[in-house]
Amino acid sequence: MRLVNLLLGFCVLIPLHTSQADTVANRADFQRPGAIPAPPDNPLTEDKVALGKTLFFDPRLSRDGSMSCATCHAPDHRWSDGRIIPLGSEQVENARRTPTVMNSAWLSALMWDGRASSLEQQATLPITTPHEMNFDMDELVERLNGIDGYRSLFLKAFADEQVSKVGIAKALASFQRTLISPRAPFDDWVDGDDTAISFAAQRGFSIFTGKAQCIACHSSWRFTDDSFHDIGLDSPDLGRGNWVPAVVTLMQHAFKTPTLRDLPENGPFMHNGSMHSLEQVIEHYEQGGQQRASLSHEMQAFELNEAERKALIAFLKTLDGGPLTITAPDLPE
Repeated sequence: MRLVNLLLGFCVLIPLHTSQADTVANRADFQRPGAIPAPPDNPLTEDKVALGKTLFFDPRLSRDGSMSCATCHAPDHRWSDGRIIPLGSEQVENARRTPTVMNSAWLSALMWDGRASSLEQQATLPITTPHEMNFDMDELVERLNGIDGYRSLFLKAFADEQVSKVGIAKALASFQRTLISPRAPFDDWVDGDDTAISFAAQRGFSIFTGKAQCIACHSSWRFTDDSFHDIGLDSPDLGRGNWVPAVVTLMQHAFKTPTLRDLPENGPFMHNGSMHSLEQVIEHYEQGGQQRASLSHEMQAFELNEAERKALIAFLKTLDGGPLTITAPDLPE
């Protein structure tokens, strides 16, 4: 694949009919970006992406050789795993649902609790975490250096045939940056095609940005503010609160706002996989969540009628551009 094919086309906003003038500004706020961002010390290259893809699908990155990054971030599960509670290496359970890695090139904080500040930092955390791949990076480097095919791939990507921890992180991050949601009907509507989504979905967009105020946290073309909120779930997990001082009350029970792009039909939803339908999610927000000191200020109870709920769900479904299908690579021997 040529690198140029990985770049996104610029969107052009087409003037709307007068009857829809009240939504013009909102549409513009959701336009897709023009290119994939990458840090200066890790620019995207085809060889780096190819190496990262191979590493992503290789179960030898786990201690027991049983799981790869793609085990939990699978193409046929919208780059998640469809499980409520994912299984990690050697069957150790993880208490949090596997988030999608789609559109992660734009993230400023990664993991549910934001403990990684870049894709390069995030890339090695699942490898070394006991309840995930449960491996040691020095041991992994030694394992991969013993595989001729990997030394060749590292030579192409970094002009050095020696496998390194930094190289592993940069290659994995580069591949993940290319995982971008396909264009959805909503994107065509944003670009001015008023027939791209139904009237009900357009009404749902108005509810999303107005009465329900979902936009308070689910903003931008990725439908996330990249921030952390306690949305009042009945869960003992402190989330972001495990990484910030206890005096920062609002970060207790706070988790990263997930994207609303490419939502699975039946969930699971929320950081703990506790909800299994969009109707259930909407009901939770209508009720305002569990009341406690850390509850996000954005969690304000509201009431929708049945027609409004259906319209909101119709809108959310327009954010689905279909699966991003990628064929698993041949692994080096």
